[in-house]
Amino acid sequence: MSQRTLLLLSQDNAHYERLLKAAHLPHLRILRADSDAEAKAKIGEAHILMAEPARARPLLAQASKLVWLQSTYAGVDILLGPGERRDYQLTNVRGIFGPLMSEYVFGHLLALTRQIVHYREQQRQKVWQSRPYESLRGKTLLILGTGSIGQHIAQTGHHFGMQVLGVSRSGRERPGFTQVYQVPALNKVLPQADVIVSVLPSTRETRHLFNAERFSYCKPSAIFFNVGRGSAVDSTALLTALRTGKLGFAVLDVFEQEPLPADSPLWGQPNLTITPHNSAYSFPEDVAQIFIRNYIRFIDGQPMDGKIDFDKGY
Repeated sequence: MSQRTLLLLSQDNAHYERLLKAAHLPHLRILRADSDAEAKAKIGEAHILMAEPARARPLLAQASKLVWLQSTYAGVDILLGPGERRDYQLTNVRGIFGPLMSEYVFGHLLALTRQIVHYREQQRQKVWQSRPYESLRGKTLLILGTGSIGQHIAQTGHHFGMQVLGVSRSGRERPGFTQVYQVPALNKVLPQADVIVSVLPSTRETRHLFNAERFSYCKPSAIFFNVGRGSAVDSTALLTALRTGKLGFAVLDVFEQEPLPADSPLWGQPNLTITPHNSAYSFPEDVAQIFIRNYIRFIDGQPMDGKIDFDKGY
């Protein structure tokens, strides 16, 4: 078999290079590009890219030998727009974010339901006073997106005694979910949900799925999380729902424009928590393991994990 050239395009290039060289993968020559100039100089040699999608995109037109791109992130929507190349295999990272996303969701959820922030403030003021709180037990958790991340959050919900409902494109049964519905049933399911978590990918169908009409079906006490993609939520409609009591609280990790502009009215909303798209970081050790497994499949002509369907968008 002839040698294959891999080009690394990531903020973690040095780390990836070390991990992949240690794996002694057969017939693989590893190059790295730590600057735009290096990337432009080396892109023509690459059969394989291991890349952050935004770094890869401007180089794809010059990647004349490219047959496979392994994204270091789960989100690859920037590579799927109209007019983008489709004559290569695209894989993303899956199966490693479930535990991290679950920690994020339940960390924030418990802080809210158990009034943790208020006790911190009371401690500062030396006030001994108990506040009412609600248990998660018996509450209904609705998760949009029932893949590996959604399933992990669902299992954690069960651990806390929650009823877990899911919404997906297919509506197929999935482990950890009491019941899974298709997207057209969303308005019927929303009024039951105490906690709503969107882990949806960015597709034409999911764009502004949560708009003003949708928020009108939510319980006024509901807590809404978006840890999937910013495009699933109309942020103006969300802000109105939070301000007018149609929604109790929101926790957003993803936004239509990132970084979130300093003049965004979202920053100042008291019943909204903002985090800088860090609910689940792609740890190089985990991503490298996925690449190593996929490379062996690639050279053996086997189907690879995390293969993206360009038409579906995931």
